[in-house]
Amino acid sequence: MTNNVISPRMDEPLKKSSAFSDISSSRKSANTAATIIIYAAMAIAAVPLVWLLWTVISRGIAPILTADWWTKSQAGVMLMLPGGGAAHAMIGTFMQAVVTSVISIPIGIFTAIYLVEYSNGNRLGRVTTFMVDILTGVPSIVSALFVYSLWIVLFGFERSGFAVSLSLVILMVPVIIRNTEEMLRVVPQDLREASYALGVPKWKTIAKIVLPTALSGIVTGVMLAVARVMGESAPVLVLVGSSNAINWNPFSGPQASLPLMMLDMYKAGTAPATLDKLWGAALTLVLIIAVLNIGARIISAKFSIKQ
Repeated sequence: MTNNVISPRMDEPLKKSSAFSDISSSRKSANTAATIIIYAAMAIAAVPLVWLLWTVISRGIAPILTADWWTKSQAGVMLMLPGGGAAHAMIGTFMQAVVTSVISIPIGIFTAIYLVEYSNGNRLGRVTTFMVDILTGVPSIVSALFVYSLWIVLFGFERSGFAVSLSLVILMVPVIIRNTEEMLRVVPQDLREASYALGVPKWKTIAKIVLPTALSGIVTGVMLAVARVMGESAPVLVLVGSSNAINWNPFSGPQASLPLMMLDMYKAGTAPATLDKLWGAALTLVLIIAVLNIGARIISAKFSIKQ
């Protein structure tokens, strides 16, 4: 019996096939048009950002290049005259941000852990999620007025940097909760189940597996929350008095901050020295936030678990 299988000629080249060879020209045109629109939208969105950065850098670079800007305050210096620095405002901003972070970060992370790992859709979890959604949209002025009426009017405490921190906690906690919650949900369930199968308790699985795996995203979210509260101006206007001197104590007396310094310079007039200090404070705040974000990326990349 003969085999009737037809074999191709050895000298006949094989036809190359591609997964995209059957795509119609109309679909290719649509893909090209969509790509152009996306790149154009990205370029348009980048225009105001580049413009803003250029304006802040070009107008604020002169005062921050002096050593006095980083080491001295405005105590004893007329705001409309050259001289002095922003040390008092930077110290106030750091102190308020540190106090806010110490209170907000544990509350936010532990609440997110409860919502993802323990709530299982119960009533408390649903109520907490609803309250977080509401707090996410609360304006800073509302938070400041709430703390003013409760902490200062009702309890009788004085206006201080700590009162500002309490107001910023209300703004910072929901951001941390929402971001940490999303990062924990991204962690594969297989990692948890593998840990449980080895007899590891749930709390240790969360501490040793889940949190380190999501560390990079959590740290990034925390830094975004810190960056948001450092630039708020409404709480410092309502809850702390302005000062041109350095105050390390957030629990007593007026305490400056970079947003408050900018507002003071804005109210002081339009003298060239005043405007230079205003833009210098703005650029200083931008640089501090940029350094914090870069440092957070480095830390998260070094200590997070590589998947």
